[in-house]
Parts: sequence; structure tokens; C-alpha cells
Amino acid sequence: MNFFKRTYIRYLLHRHAIPHDLWAQVTEQMVVLQGMTAVEKAHLRELTTLFLHKKQFVGVQELQLTDAMCLSIATLACLPALGLGIACLSGWTEIIVYPGAFRISRDERDAAGVVHHQEQALIGESWSRGPLIVSWDDVEQDIQGKQSGRNVVIHEIAHKLDVLNGAADGYPPLHRDMDIMAWSTSLSAAYESLVRQVQHHHRPCINPYAATNPAEFFAVISEYFFCAPDLLHTHFADVYQQLRIYYRQDPLQRIDNG
Repeated sequence: MNFFKRTYIRYLLHRHAIPHDLWAQVTEQMVVLQGMTAVEKAHLRELTTLFLHKKQFVGVQELQLTDAMCLSIATLACLPALGLGIACLSGWTEIIVYPGAFRISRDERDAAGVVHHQEQALIGESWSRGPLIVSWDDVEQDIQGKQSGRNVVIHEIAHKLDVLNGAADGYPPLHRDMDIMAWSTSLSAAYESLVRQVQHHHRPCINPYAATNPAEFFAVISEYFFCAPDLLHTHFADVYQQLRIYYRQDPLQRIDNG
């Protein structure tokens, strides 16, 4: 990073500093941050400050967003970027927040070329260069850690990371020192195992939504990596290791610290 860029970032961090009381109020409630070191939290605060400066938050359906709500979403969005850098969250600006689950209506063409009209209720969605969309009710539940291994903001950020090198396929741009074969082998084996569990109506070890396709698998295992790392490591140790190298974080260590 050159001198002028470092100077500008220091200016932004000073000019748009998150008030200490607000930061403490928001982060102390987040189960997912328990066990983080002081250095990690300080870096997360810096990333969150820059994120808030660059993004626009929009509440819809008469939802009035508070500073604490925006900070909560921004902090969760920046957690996966802690070891990757703020640049991985660039290329889009808007975060749309619904009060609760929202309905979408779209037409999709199947492999035979037949168009099907679908209506779905969602709690989150993200587009390649478009907005990140979340349900505040679900974000609030995730802050409290009410459902093990679930975090809608982290899920949608994982999709954002996935498409940095093209299509959403569960294959984000890996670091130069990563073994591509090890990544592919580990994640493919785990995904196929989960698909078999679901197909045979066995109770899956993680959210069965991960068996939808490789993109959703990557997003769901990213949720577990940060929110239930012990469970992910127990069932898919090789996958945990690959995510540890990719995200450059070790949430399992935070459980020990906590």
C-alpha cells in the first residue's frame, strides 16, 4: 500500500471513527465475536469503519434503521474479510434491510428451456454487482446466536466473495499459496457426502440447504466456520482446514480463548 493510500485510510478512520460506546454496545452482544483477541477486534473495527463509509444502508417497508443496526450488519459483513482486506467487499454499495423475511417473484428457465414462475420467501440475497439484502429479524437472531451455525449476513458475504472471479460456483479466488487440488477435493467430497445424506433422507450434519448446489454449500459452510466451527471441524475437518487457510482466521481457536 503506497503512502498516499495509507494516509487517506488513516484520515477516514479518524474522520469517521465509530464512537466507543456504540462499538462496545453492538459488539458485546455478538456471540460470533466471543474469543477474538484485542488485535482482531481492533482490526475488525477499522474494517467496519471503512465499510460504513463506503456503503449505503436502506431500510424498506417503513423500517427505520438506527446507527446500531447499521453497525451490527457492517460488523458481521466485515468479519469474513478480517484476513482478506476491505478490497474484497468492493464493487457494490447498497445494503437493503427488510423488517423480516421478504418475498421475491422471478422467472427461471430450466435445462429444457422451459420458463417457470417462482415465488419465494427469503431472509437474504446478494447479487454480483448489486445490493446485499437481509432481513433484520434474522440478523437480530443471529447476533444472539439463537440458531447454531446460522448467520444470514455472513452467508450473503460468502456469495459476494464467491463471485469475485466469475460465476457463483463455490470456488472463490484462492490465495497464491493455496493448493487448488486440496480445496477442490475437500469441498467436493464433503458436498457429495451431504447430498447423499439428504437424498437418503438421513438427518444431515449441517443445514441441508447446503446441498442445493456448490455455491450454497460454500455459503453455508462459511456460516458454520464462523458461528459453529467446532461442529464443522467435527464433521468436515478437511473443509475447516481449507476455510482456515482461505479466510486466514481460526474461529476454533477463539472457542478455546473464550
